[in-house]
Amino acid sequence: MTARKIFVTTALPYANGNFHIGHIMEYIQADTWVRYQRMQGAEVNFVGADDAHGAPIMIAAEKAGVTPQQFVAGIAAGRKQYLDGFHIAFDNWHSTDAPENHALAQQIYLDLKAAGLIETRTIEQFFDPEKNMFLPDRFIKGECPRCHAKDQYGDNCEVCGAVYAPTELINPYSALSGAQPQLKTSEHFFFKLSDPRCVAFLQEWTQNGQHVQPEVAAKVREWFGTRTNPDGSTSEGLDDWDISRDAPYFGIEIPDAPGKYFYVWLDAPVGYLASLKNLLEKRGESYDAYMADPALEQVHFIGKDIITFHTLFWPAMLKFSGRKTPTKICVHGFMTVNNGEKMSKSRGTGLDPLKYLSLGMNPEWLRYYLGAKLNGKNEDIDFNPEDFMARVNADLIGKYVNIASRAAGFIAKRFAGQLGQSSSDGQELLAALRAQTAGIAQAYEARDTARAAREVMLLCDRVNAYVDANKPWELAKQDGMDARLHDVCTTCIEAFRLLTIYLKPMLPAVAAQVEGFLNVPPLAFADAQRLLGAGHAIGQYQHLLQRVVVEQLDALFALPEPVVEKVTPGGEEIAPTITIDDFAKVDLRIAKIVECKAVEGSTKLLQLTLDAGEGRLRNVFSGIASMYQPEQLTGKLTVLVANLAPRKMKFGVSEGMVLAASHADEKAQPGIYVLEPFAGAQPGMRIR
Repeated sequence: MTARKIFVTTALPYANGNFHIGHIMEYIQADTWVRYQRMQGAEVNFVGADDAHGAPIMIAAEKAGVTPQQFVAGIAAGRKQYLDGFHIAFDNWHSTDAPENHALAQQIYLDLKAAGLIETRTIEQFFDPEKNMFLPDRFIKGECPRCHAKDQYGDNCEVCGAVYAPTELINPYSALSGAQPQLKTSEHFFFKLSDPRCVAFLQEWTQNGQHVQPEVAAKVREWFGTRTNPDGSTSEGLDDWDISRDAPYFGIEIPDAPGKYFYVWLDAPVGYLASLKNLLEKRGESYDAYMADPALEQVHFIGKDIITFHTLFWPAMLKFSGRKTPTKICVHGFMTVNNGEKMSKSRGTGLDPLKYLSLGMNPEWLRYYLGAKLNGKNEDIDFNPEDFMARVNADLIGKYVNIASRAAGFIAKRFAGQLGQSSSDGQELLAALRAQTAGIAQAYEARDTARAAREVMLLCDRVNAYVDANKPWELAKQDGMDARLHDVCTTCIEAFRLLTIYLKPMLPAVAAQVEGFLNVPPLAFADAQRLLGAGHAIGQYQHLLQRVVVEQLDALFALPEPVVEKVTPGGEEIAPTITIDDFAKVDLRIAKIVECKAVEGSTKLLQLTLDAGEGRLRNVFSGIASMYQPEQLTGKLTVLVANLAPRKMKFGVSEGMVLAASHADEKAQPGIYVLEPFAGAQPGMRIR
């Protein structure tokens, strides 16, 4: 029988931060499934990569003073401790900025273009004149057009929840520079997902019951119908997909459009193929031949937040570029804590994977607990500390490990470490355990590890009932009962081996210890169809697992000790102390802005004509153009430093200074705010 060939991936983590528990949950689920498939004799290539492109990484790298490549490399260097720590065994870990991904993404684009599914359109979008770049929605801020909350993002208001276009913001500004963005037109490239060919293919592919879970298929069906857009209008069917971004952008350049780059979500899933290609070529194998095998299965594990990309864009990209489409998209839900509460480090409900490991908590506790929760459906699961401790201690220690610990010592001390022959009741028990092999295998195949764990624990209960009924500790005290003691303990060890086969995908490190203890080669599911037999010599039993203790869980969810730092209001230290006489030297007056206008030749200055009650008008230049339009200031009252020496500038003489507030780090917190007195103040009044 020919072995199954399977190519498996997990979603690519964005390379702007460390792994969180959601990543680890997905990787454990996929790793468990891969280990099961290998125990069934399948040939599996399990690959991952960092999603390395996009404006957020480019901007984060700039703030860190490094290149995007250096920034991503720093993040990638921290991945291994997580993967090794939780026994997650990818065959290859790569990057979407690798040469293989550049070549594959560009070729897929050219193939889609040749199929008539790429078109260009002119669109309007905001442009930062100081950064000289088009701005993603999340890098545009301003006043909400609905509730008028300040400093809201360009796609939705976090105060009232309104959704809108960036162009609807009041007084928009760039979150990068503070500059007022300009509307500019740009030519963008679109993948014609609305093409009848794509629609027909995707309707059949997503709804035929083969590639996605039923609940995911139901969600996808909604996207083929009528949708309500953010502006209140409605759309019918699938929208075309904007796949381009303008320079400067950290990404892959579109091959026939200099200065244009692929939107990160076009090249990110191509990273699956690129990581596989890199792996195969390192082995000296042909990527093209491997992918051309019609029997090859392509399986992706993802979270429910990225269903759109993996059930619409990705299959259509592959199909119409002439490539193999995915066999399965396996979608899981999110993880919550304490009966549905969202993860939050500040509230002590965050589960930090590295903190878990640093506390000496066994990674296989978490692997089993997550396995016992995940059922192969797109459903959220909850991490409850009390349930975690109870389930691990009861299932793994009280039921599973307990079987070996109750029998191995007698085999070593009384029977020279050799197994004997099980009698009829023992054979009956072992036959019952072996009869469940197919059902447990079926549960693993369907990613229903929760059912697999339940079935195994029910079998553990049967074995422990057998132990309690026969009481080997009492048989050992009775004369003439050595044969029965040997029989019972042999049955326990044979049963323990069968149970270990069933748990091995979830507990690979424990299984490796058991294989050493039993003196057997790596266990496979086929090994459940035979027994070790009389005369087989086992090794010395060593304790396999410790219990979870409440102190570990308390430490895991403990809030970090507050770090007392010197407060620097506004980003800078308070100036040295002065006397009242020093303050009196600065003459601050109320002034009325009679006129305000832009300064030709400057993007930063506004020219203010001020009335300070002197019987004349003053001319003052102020660097506030990034925040205010002239009409916003005309007629307003403000505060003037009236006795500042006049300053000759390129654009004229400035006769004083208007007071304004800003943060010391203008990049981190952009914005300049002119001081405005309360109503009733009059030009010329002195501020004391």
